[in-house]
Amino acid sequence: MTFRNGLSSLLRPEDSVLVLIDHQPYQLANLNSHDPHMVVNNTTALAKTAKVFGVPTILTSVVEDRGGKIFKHVTDVFPDQEVIDRTFINTWQDQKVVDIVKATGRKQLIIAGLWTEICVAMPAIQAAGEGWDVTVITDASGATSTEAHEVAIQRMIGAGVNVMTWLALASEWQRDWARDETAAALTEVVIQHAAGSGIAFLWEQQLLNTPVPTPAS
Repeated sequence: MTFRNGLSSLLRPEDSVLVLIDHQPYQLANLNSHDPHMVVNNTTALAKTAKVFGVPTILTSVVEDRGGKIFKHVTDVFPDQEVIDRTFINTWQDQKVVDIVKATGRKQLIIAGLWTEICVAMPAIQAAGEGWDVTVITDASGATSTEAHEVAIQRMIGAGVNVMTWLALASEWQRDWARDETAAALTEVVIQHAAGSGIAFLWEQQLLNTPVPTPAS
């Protein structure tokens, strides 16, 4: 396996394409590896972050009639975008999805979905084997059990897949706070979805705007 290191191995928004897989009610109902509220929050944050950086994002479901529609929190971020509904469990065997990804001309493939051990692992391992630079966002994914999630992560790492969390990805895409065109919008995503980090930022702003008390004369 080639080690992933050096500056060129870091993720860049201009080279990234995001695929969000099967964030649907059926899958969420049997999500046991994470707090479901956090997975919805983190997936929404990931979608908003991709939009901030102009990263092409593909939304896909599996048998929507039975499994339900992609979370509204996510589709609201891309209101005019078609959700690709599949019958293939493995997204990377659905030619329509693959063709759309290939058409972006980008090679850093970012994946998140439900469930980790099935609908994330299958396309991640296949795409990595086909030469794609694959990263799975673990906290915007989830499995039927903690064991299933952890084993799937180990399996994917063994296949050469990179793993990250959504906030780490956002930071890697931003890279430099002098990148003014995205800094303010990304900060808003952090405020809305990064819990303590967002609160800490607002507190910092409060302190910076609070006049320093002057001693009583």
